[in-house]
Amino acid sequence: MQAVINKVPYLKGETEVAPDKSISHRTVILSALAKGRSRVKNFLEAEDTLSSCSCLQALGLTIQKQDIDLVIDSPGINGLQEPDRVLDCGNSGTTMRMLAGLLAGRPFMTVLSGDSSLNRRPMQRIISPLSMMGAKFMARSSNYPPLAVQGGQLQGIEYHMPVSSAQVKSALLLAGLQAEGVTTVYEDQSSRDHTERMLTAMGAQVEMQPGQVRVIPGAILSPQDWEVPGDISSAAFLLVAATIVPNSEVLIKSVGVNPTRDGILEVLKQMGARITVQNARTVAGEPVADLLVQSAPLKAMEIQGTIIPRLIDELPVIAVAMAAAEGVSVVRDAAELRVKETDRIAAVCSQLDRMGVAIEATPDGFVVDGSKSHLQGAAVDSFGDHRIAMSLAVAGLIADQTTYINNAEAVNISYPGFWDTILSLSR
Repeated sequence: MQAVINKVPYLKGETEVAPDKSISHRTVILSALAKGRSRVKNFLEAEDTLSSCSCLQALGLTIQKQDIDLVIDSPGINGLQEPDRVLDCGNSGTTMRMLAGLLAGRPFMTVLSGDSSLNRRPMQRIISPLSMMGAKFMARSSNYPPLAVQGGQLQGIEYHMPVSSAQVKSALLLAGLQAEGVTTVYEDQSSRDHTERMLTAMGAQVEMQPGQVRVIPGAILSPQDWEVPGDISSAAFLLVAATIVPNSEVLIKSVGVNPTRDGILEVLKQMGARITVQNARTVAGEPVADLLVQSAPLKAMEIQGTIIPRLIDELPVIAVAMAAAEGVSVVRDAAELRVKETDRIAAVCSQLDRMGVAIEATPDGFVVDGSKSHLQGAAVDSFGDHRIAMSLAVAGLIADQTTYINNAEAVNISYPGFWDTILSLSR
């Protein structure tokens, strides 16, 4: 699919964004731990999360839609069954890595595979610590999917993550629930903490301190009624778009503003964005708010260090904001971008360069000179990466001439209604 984007005079209106992808994944995967029925309100029905549903169904869960809720019946962690087929994780690294942790403690073998993009993503980051706990793995070149997991008796470990990653941390916590002894995970920079919050709600013994999380096995976990807030990673595209498109005012309702995920708000405000947080509240243990954003001139800034894990998924669209800002902006310490759905550093730099942005890739980030950038429509490619597709669309909204985005269907991975939302706000 090719999307055609033209410059717009404004964005105005109220909208909700796609339900949070990270939390939606976890409602299904964590519900496998507790025997009984869980319900999910506002579940994200997108390609990635449906991959999680399909995999869990193959392990013995019954998952069905009832009215607007997702209803999950689980036999419990000890009732999971050995699947009779390879589990297809699609494009979802969250599905593969979290399931590897879940299955590491099960007494059977499972094979996890994905699409061509996922099967190029490194898995040694979970293979190594889970092997230390006692699981056995086989992988291509000892690093890449398909990934065969032979689960068994696990031992708790202390593990210092070389790179902060919520997916790796979550995999270790899921394995730790099934291990003998305590499992402690250390990280230099705090990654998103949805798994810890949700496990605590289910009755798990999870102890959180700055830079570390411990899980103590033995607790009996309870099914839950989950409610998924709007995804701040999806809202990021509208936050940047309404900031850089003149004469704009957009209210984005019911967005999750978890402090381990709100780096995009902090950075955009420091750049000069006019974002007002309204109606702050707590929904199912997660902080939620409405976000009012109005167009504003932006100034350059440097992003590095401890904030990076709090906005790693938003950096492609932050690059677009930097292209519209006055001065030279820099992103450092974001080498993790190179092992996402695509090499996002290479992808965002090559495609924004085609649109007239003065952007240069570095090993762990990029440099953008907004003063020398003048966005022009061009034929660009998402490379099948949903966040690249939506970032290029935001750039196209302020570009002279028409922008043509190839492989635009990639947005269905996380935000199936994205194109309709942009259309409705620009009418």
